[in-house]
Formats: sequence, structure tokens, C-alpha cells
Amino acid sequence: MIARRKLLTGGLAGGAGLILSGCDRVVQIPAARKILFAGEDMQRGLHRALMDRNALAPEFTAAQRSPFFRPNGTRDPGTDAYRALQAGRFADWRLQVGGLVTRPLSLSLSDLGAMPQRAQITRHDCVEGWSAIAKWQGPQLGTVLRAAGLRDAARYIVFTCADLYGGEPYYESIDLVDAFHPQTILAWALNDRFLPVMNGAPLRLRVERQLGYKHAKYLMQVSAVASLNGIGKGQGGYWEDNVDYDWYAGI
Repeated sequence: MIARRKLLTGGLAGGAGLILSGCDRVVQIPAARKILFAGEDMQRGLHRALMDRNALAPEFTAAQRSPFFRPNGTRDPGTDAYRALQAGRFADWRLQVGGLVTRPLSLSLSDLGAMPQRAQITRHDCVEGWSAIAKWQGPQLGTVLRAAGLRDAARYIVFTCADLYGGEPYYESIDLVDAFHPQTILAWALNDRFLPVMNGAPLRLRVERQLGYKHAKYLMQVSAVASLNGIGKGQGGYWEDNVDYDWYAGI
């Protein structure tokens, strides 16, 4: 089987021309989408069958960090609401945690900073073919979900963001296996500084065993749900809904 990663990064002849950029012409061709993103369920099953569900993504030393962590996708949400939060240095920003929980939360950056922290230096692998190594810090998503108290019916965690695509908030989702992975954190710091706007301020998801498009930026809301049906177009994320990206992007 040809690895999708190898195809997307140009490991095959002509592969460079198929690299996805989110608006690349190739993903507008139905036949190309089926080839590039086929086998998702098999990939997820094999990935989890062959690896410990808590196995860690590789971590690196401070000396191995990339000199620059490039922005990708939205560089600035640019809405009036976001500009107001930015002008106040996000003092009025709150992360809403709700859905199928017993204790809905409204968390400030100070609240998140007061929780037990995890810092990790990891490699970000983008579906477009580039990668970068950086240090991220924040509480584990599992810590936040335990504080909120997941209900038994919860199966997925949905992340709603401040940036708009087609007039609707960007969103992504993961299941509980990845939500409670030790390296899945809500990062407020990049390389020992508050997140820059271009990288997702004030908070972004880091789900280190998945490709970069799963790492939602500009987080506003975390919701526990029983099903992805009825959310967006039902495929679990903006790119999944609109250009047939895999919902499960394990690496």
C-alpha cells in the first residue's frame, strides 16, 4: 500500500504536485480526493492495533527546535469580537467547556495556567509536506475534561474556534482515545512565550499523534458530544467536511 504521507510529501514521482494546501486544485477533483483519503477506518484500526494507545510521539531537545514555527491556515481571525479580545490581551477571553458534562466550565487563561502543566518539544507535521519542531505548554486536555466531568454518553470532543470559514466558526474534533492521550494539551505557550496571534492565540489544541490540521487554533469552546452528526456537515471538521480530509489523521 502506498503511504498517503509519502504521496503527499513528494516521495513518489509527481507527488510534489499533489501536496495539499487546503485550497489546492487537486482536492476539488472527486477522484483525486478518493485516492488521497481512502482507507481512513483501516488506518485508524491498524494504527491503534499496532501501537500502545498511550505511546508518546517523539520529543526533542531545546537545541533541536526550529528557528521559526511558521503560521498556516488562518493567521488572524480578524473579527470584531477577536480584535476586542486581543486589544485586552485576552483578559476577557474564556474557554467554554460544555456539552455532555456534569460541570460546565468557563476558564480564563489564569485558570488554565493554574492547572498542572505539561511542556513538550514535538514535531508538527503538516499535510502540505512541511514540519517544524517547537515547545508547547499547557494543561492536558484530559485534566480539563475530568474537571468538567464527562457523561457516559460522551464519545467525541469538538473544538470550536474564533476564526470563520464561509461565515461559520472553524471546528475540529477527536475521540476520547486522543482526548486523554498524555500529550494532548491545550497550549497557551509556544517556545516559552504566550502564543502569537499567527499561531493561534490565546489557546490551541496540540494532539501530537495526528497531522497538523487537527491542531485547532483560536479555541473558544470545547464540547463533549455523543455523535458528530449534525455538527457542520457531519464529518468532524472543516477540512473533513469540505475537501474530504481524513477525520483520523494519525501519524
